[in-house]
Amino acid sequence: MLNKKFRLTSNSSFIATYHQKKVVSDEFFVLHAGKNKQDEAQNVKIGFVVSKKIHKRAVVRNKIKRRMREAFGEYLKENNPNFISLILTAKETATEADYKQTLKSVYKLMARIANK
Repeated sequence: MLNKKFRLTSNSSFIATYHQKKVVSDEFFVLHAGKNKQDEAQNVKIGFVVSKKIHKRAVVRNKIKRRMREAFGEYLKENNPNFISLILTAKETATEADYKQTLKSVYKLMARIANK
């Protein structure tokens, strides 16, 4: 489970991250990145978005979010992203992705956004 201190909570934080326009995507997810960190000790904050367009049932949307949180928590154990905030948004194909595909996708997106 991803700790609360790593989550974006306010609407203004989401808007500020979206305005940075650092975006990468793959077949399952879209990753938006905020500003780069000045202090390495600062925690990265991430928001997870799964809209009703993805699936009408909340059970399915919550399952996707749980997988996204778990995969990103796994990534954080090994790496320290150089961004203040991130937003991971699911695409419609994310409903077919299992945990391994989600984890692989998160690693791939984080590598691509770090090189941008």
